[in-house]
Amino acid sequence: MRLIKNKLLKITYLALLLAVTTAHTAISQANKAANKPANNVTPNLIIITTDGFRWQEVFGGMDTAIANQSKFNQGDSTYIYNKYGANDLATRQKKLMPFFWSQVAKEGMLFGNRDVNNNVDVANPHWFSYPGYNEIFTGYPDTAINSNDYMPNPHPNVFAFLNAQPAYKNKVAAFGAWDAFDRILNEKVSGFPVINGFESITQLLQDPVAVSIGQGLKDSYKPFKEVECLDVYTHQQAMHYLQTKKPKALYISYGETDEWAHHAQYRDYLDAAHQVDAWIAQIWKWVQATPGYKDNTYILVTTDHGRGFNEAWTDHGADVNGASSIWFALMGPGLQKIGPLGEQTQKGQFYQKQLAATMTKLMGKPFVASHPIGSAIY
Repeated sequence: MRLIKNKLLKITYLALLLAVTTAHTAISQANKAANKPANNVTPNLIIITTDGFRWQEVFGGMDTAIANQSKFNQGDSTYIYNKYGANDLATRQKKLMPFFWSQVAKEGMLFGNRDVNNNVDVANPHWFSYPGYNEIFTGYPDTAINSNDYMPNPHPNVFAFLNAQPAYKNKVAAFGAWDAFDRILNEKVSGFPVINGFESITQLLQDPVAVSIGQGLKDSYKPFKEVECLDVYTHQQAMHYLQTKKPKALYISYGETDEWAHHAQYRDYLDAAHQVDAWIAQIWKWVQATPGYKDNTYILVTTDHGRGFNEAWTDHGADVNGASSIWFALMGPGLQKIGPLGEQTQKGQFYQKQLAATMTKLMGKPFVASHPIGSAIY
């Protein structure tokens, strides 16, 4: 009988010990979760734009109607035909934008193929850059913003909204080649750094590597006047900042697609788009390999305006047919909950003004402002 009691006591003790250990582990895990820094659980946002890049090339690859005209190809189209040409659509798509059509078309969402009536347009009536960027970031296509020289933007933008929240405070930044972004994002009022043109970011990083974006060009070659540098400088500094400072919200604006189009250089336009695709792939690879970003980051890729058809591809504005037509791509966790992944082939009409609300709704941080905001797309 004593032996049985001892065994019972031992079993009871072991059971109690197991229960206490399990409870302690559960409490410990709960405490860790409760004390986990907010920056590790709140989602990140990266917005990327490539200025004036047409939906025709995104969905169709190289446009032979333009490629065949020697005046747009320095007199020789052999290079772009060898690099980007193909008889079938899928090959042309992947030659020009391999990351988009190997990754985004599988794991993301791609909107704006007008050939299947999946239409995306700007809602503003002007169809050029400042009004387009304003619409992306404020969700409000204010008709009064009618010039690229417009004053500092009076409307709060989505990055300023995020920067005002504790989890994102001082973890927001923007990089672009064009000096107008200081006004578009109203840097002085918004409270986050906007680095563009030939500005230095050494004051942000305290790092000797972080020199002026365009220092190598500043005293020598200025391809697009003094207001805009080549995209490689913008990208390298933005990437350096991302890897070093690990912001919660980051904007990168590439400008060469628009500049080369205005210069009527189709080869350089396609090369610029191809390079942007490679840089987006680099950013996505880093995101997916970095704790705190992996499976916790939303990326929006889009453009500020469209361009014309055929010979009018070099231009945009309210008098250019087709210049209101744009596109956008989304990447991030849980997109399959709002619709089918990949290229969106269902008939629909979407607007640039919906992007701010769409991204913040996905993040669980719905954008709120005093001005009207376009509704989320879902």
